[in-house]
Amino acid sequence: ISAIICIAACIGEFVALFGLGSLYPGFNHLKDTMSSLGASNSPVSNIISTWWVIVGVLFIFFGIGLRIAFPEKGLYAKIASWLIILYGFGEGIGSGGFKADHVLSGLTTSAVIHDILGGIGVTAVLILPLIMQKVITRNEMPGFSRMSKIVFIAGIVTVGLFLFRYSSDKNNFFTLYKGLWQRLFMLNTYLYFSSIAFIMIKNHKKA
Repeated sequence: ISAIICIAACIGEFVALFGLGSLYPGFNHLKDTMSSLGASNSPVSNIISTWWVIVGVLFIFFGIGLRIAFPEKGLYAKIASWLIILYGFGEGIGSGGFKADHVLSGLTTSAVIHDILGGIGVTAVLILPLIMQKVITRNEMPGFSRMSKIVFIAGIVTVGLFLFRYSSDKNNFFTLYKGLWQRLFMLNTYLYFSSIAFIMIKNHKKA
């Protein structure tokens, strides 16, 4: 059940993001961050914020399900479970509960908390592929092991590109397309989540 919920949440996140983004005049998925969609001045702020809290809870449930699905993997399964739970709490509940509002003097307290919790969630999911290689080993699934390495590298690259938004030069290519890097990171993460979920379903059927 948690695996199916995870897949539905991953699909739902993209539907909500692009669907609600189309209702925000001037919103550009390539140049604007997802956080700006949930800021107080967004016409869909409350809807997307509520959805992020919901999807965060769903990912927490998925993390718990992963621990149950791999009882023989011990500590590694527990760590992987907690990493997914941290992602759901930080990037989901944290992003939805604290709006990334800006003022002339800089970030609001809500925005600072939003960024901190989001950073915790992103860090957790960057580490996840390294741990999942111990949960689902190369001997068990060579293809998944290779995918984990690719996902880890892609995650580091896309996050690194996204961090260019803090550059003083706001008109360079990397800074300008911060929305693109963020969405590529999300795509990379959600494809990995979905792959884990499909493996959990496959193993359940075998059992």
